[in-house]
Amino acid sequence: MQALVVVLIVLLVDMGISGYVLFANAKVDELQRVDAIIVLGGEHDGREQYALNLARAGWAPTVVMSNPYRAGDPVMARACRDSPDIEVICERPDPMTTRGEAILMRRLAQERGWSNIMVISWRYHLPRARLVFRQCFSAEPGAAVMVAVPRRYHLSLLGWEYIFTYQWAGLAKAVVQGECS
Repeated sequence: MQALVVVLIVLLVDMGISGYVLFANAKVDELQRVDAIIVLGGEHDGREQYALNLARAGWAPTVVMSNPYRAGDPVMARACRDSPDIEVICERPDPMTTRGEAILMRRLAQERGWSNIMVISWRYHLPRARLVFRQCFSAEPGAAVMVAVPRRYHLSLLGWEYIFTYQWAGLAKAVVQGECS
């Protein structure tokens, strides 16, 4: 029993340290003009408004809102309104995952002639999103610019352990799934 407790503690410490290094300090790309911005689904943490503000500031003419939420979600109802100064596209990805969002953007890019996009998500989601978008959108350098929502997260130690474990599992799944067909 003691060996199991020691292994569990080592695993938790390792997950926390490696998660902090890889996910909490994930590389964020410099802002650059792109053909479109996609807001990945997740917590309504200001990402929708942030993307709209970036587009209005001239970083992209189009914002794609991934909309895996239930009908009538008030944040998405506001974010998906017609805008006179930018194009807003709201679509449900299939599947409703980061992979589905990358496939959605590949389809839209092919239909609209886009060559580069900006991806907005949590900072700790960016390593996994970067891999998935390389697999399913484009492996070309600079094709998918990864940008974190400018926000601080105040989570408990257990909350961070959960986030890091989830991201590691998602990263492993992406590696196993490989490139999209």
